[in-house]
Amino acid sequence: MDNIEALSPKPDEFVENKSSRHPKGLWVLFGTEMWERFNFYGMRALLTLFMVNSLLIKEADAAIIYGGFLALCYLTPLLGGFIADKYIGNRYAIIIGGSLMAIGQFLLFISASTFSADISSAKLIMWLALFVIIFGNGFFKPNISSMVGSLYPKQEKSKLDSAFTIFYMGINIGAFLGQFICPYVGDVKDAATGVRDIFAFKWGFLAASIAMVIGTVTFFILKNKYVVTPEGRPIGGLPKHNTSADFEEGETQTAKFSGQSLGITGVIFVALFFVFRYLLVGELGFNSVEMGQLIKGIIYPFIYAAGISLAFLIMSSAENKIERQRIWVIYIVSFFIIFFWAAFEQAGSSLTFIADNQTDRNIFGWNMPPSMVQIFNGIFVVILAVPFSLIWDKLRAKGKEPVSPFKQAMGLALIALSYFIIAHNVKDLGNSGLLAIKWLMLLYFIQTCGELCLSPIGLSLVGKLAPKRFASLLYGVFFISNAAGYALAGSLGALIPATGDKFKKAQEIGVNLQDVLDKKVTLTADQVAAFEKAQLPLHNPTFVGFEIHNLFEFFMVFVVLCGIAAIILGLISPILKKMMHGVN
Repeated sequence: MDNIEALSPKPDEFVENKSSRHPKGLWVLFGTEMWERFNFYGMRALLTLFMVNSLLIKEADAAIIYGGFLALCYLTPLLGGFIADKYIGNRYAIIIGGSLMAIGQFLLFISASTFSADISSAKLIMWLALFVIIFGNGFFKPNISSMVGSLYPKQEKSKLDSAFTIFYMGINIGAFLGQFICPYVGDVKDAATGVRDIFAFKWGFLAASIAMVIGTVTFFILKNKYVVTPEGRPIGGLPKHNTSADFEEGETQTAKFSGQSLGITGVIFVALFFVFRYLLVGELGFNSVEMGQLIKGIIYPFIYAAGISLAFLIMSSAENKIERQRIWVIYIVSFFIIFFWAAFEQAGSSLTFIADNQTDRNIFGWNMPPSMVQIFNGIFVVILAVPFSLIWDKLRAKGKEPVSPFKQAMGLALIALSYFIIAHNVKDLGNSGLLAIKWLMLLYFIQTCGELCLSPIGLSLVGKLAPKRFASLLYGVFFISNAAGYALAGSLGALIPATGDKFKKAQEIGVNLQDVLDKKVTLTADQVAAFEKAQLPLHNPTFVGFEIHNLFEFFMVFVVLCGIAAIILGLISPILKKMMHGVN
């Protein structure tokens, strides 16, 4: 298969073409997802900085909110996938989801336009905006991914790894554009003083809203002509119009869950919710009203409990041993990639704060906005997606292609390596040194290689292993592992120790912050109030009983978590290969 040709199909190529090219429907989905990712990643680049600088939310709370928001964005695909599979189909779900996300971004624009007049109302509008975006993403995300596999006939399912890698490139072209344009217009600092214009964020959110409108309209116009099966039947229409031709031979066409299974699932969910709540915040009741604790104690337990209980419900509907074992592979792989996303999604919180406060961002005389540093991930995906696709094709032709779970173990190992390198480069920075931006560029390069080994391969794996009758629902389960990873990313991102800017602020108050963190001095009531106003920490963060003193120790947390996960997944990959029953 020639993926270079696939990226520039001939004008007279038709969907029915049975050659090695990819169908045109892939490019429609590619373009739709591209604009959606522009919208999402553009907003993501600005969100935490907007919360901290305009809405005056503490960095630790902003990291928790960010993690909870991303987690819910990948939890609601369970609901969106279920509604699409049972009632409205993929097409209507995508249009509804895209419209909601455009509205949500516009509400963020309103919040960023009004905070100076009434910060309380602006915060409420921000919460409403995030709520709308969360549900929009839930309708959009699982349904567009699940349509890719249906574009190909059964005998060409081996193309799916390459197809999803190309599809993933569309995601990251959108991410690149969003992470360039939205920060360029929304994260603005005065060239002479370095003071941020806190009123500029609104233009980044407006650009994100416009992008989502473009993506939704593009899909609406082109879906009927190109988003069809090789035989020309519409993909993703109303479920009541599905025929036996839309399913594998002998496969049940409707997911059926018994009343007993639903009841047991409910009990499991409630029990696990309170177990995770106790583990995360140390209480079963609902006494705390502090924002970070509310999110950690309600949203995070909800996500973890929902993932496990839904996994049980789907497994209860499995019809035979092969189907059960293939679903188990999806679950096992989904568990391990939690650790990948927990590390990867530091990009929008802790890594953004480090880029803002303790990084020399000068590139050939231009001082890059801190929210734009994330753009290197999108750039590297666009550059590397096709080469990775060609590598898998060549290895497959030689019979040496690694099994999908082992590819994902490679992704985990690479992200552990990226943090190991960055940890040693921040080790000797002290409280005033600046990290050279080249090290963040290298981090994003290595993480991108890991991402291409893991994320598109995971999407492809679900497409090949999931029974058709609840394919979107199983994509929802796969995305809930992303949600769990993002929830963990929020918790871990809040562990970032004091960076150089915090020590400077403490000096302005007349206090040595290092002495405070080392418990060598006791602050007066006035000094404590000044620390609170300046959003300065009074103690070092702790993780599983260990105190984190500096950025080196902070980054080593990710090295250990992802390194162990990579080793275990690599070791069990041969077992998972057997459980996949011929699917690679």
